[in-house]
Amino acid sequence: MTTFFQTITRSVKHWYIPLIIGIILIAAGIYVFTVPLETYLTLSVLFSVSFIIIGLLDIFFSIRNHKILQEWGWYLVGGLLSVAGGIILSIYPGISIVILPFVVGFTLLFFSFLLMGFSFEMKSLGILNWGNAAILSVLGVIFSFMLIVRPLMSGISLVTVTGITFIITGVSSIVLSFNLRKVKKIPEKLSSELKDKIAAIKKEIDEVNAGR
Repeated sequence: MTTFFQTITRSVKHWYIPLIIGIILIAAGIYVFTVPLETYLTLSVLFSVSFIIIGLLDIFFSIRNHKILQEWGWYLVGGLLSVAGGIILSIYPGISIVILPFVVGFTLLFFSFLLMGFSFEMKSLGILNWGNAAILSVLGVIFSFMLIVRPLMSGISLVTVTGITFIITGVSSIVLSFNLRKVKKIPEKLSSELKDKIAAIKKEIDEVNAGR
């Protein structure tokens, strides 16, 4: 992916949306830990609702920032993919225990890659804690991949890995949201610095004119 924020000229809108998404993911992950393997399939309803809400928020965020984020389309695709994953799970609530982790894992895998891309863009803007989001995104990718190759795991590991994947991805999204908040302040900071420079230049001109 190319530079997401290369052409930022205005403040990022609704930076708190990834924060909301992160909270939803963490809540879903914690809830997964409370259920035994026997009821894992019933979680398809929870996954369905979560993915649809997250997808709609992603779509809204991308559209609202399409003039600010150069590659806003990636976030839009991520939102559409989340909605699609949620719809699939809602249409087939009795989906098999083989397919369910694959759908969940693939959806979270794409979302983790998306967050990873954003974290590296934070680096280009000089955000100091961009590495935190990057590390968490990498962990999200790893655990999402483990869900996709779930046949290699034992039954109890399935619940554990699913919960961890949701929580790690959620924390990464929250870290990203606060980084976006810092990005939001960049135009304001630049504007303030520009005003100070203009005032300094004006003062120098006045001093030169006064000395003539």
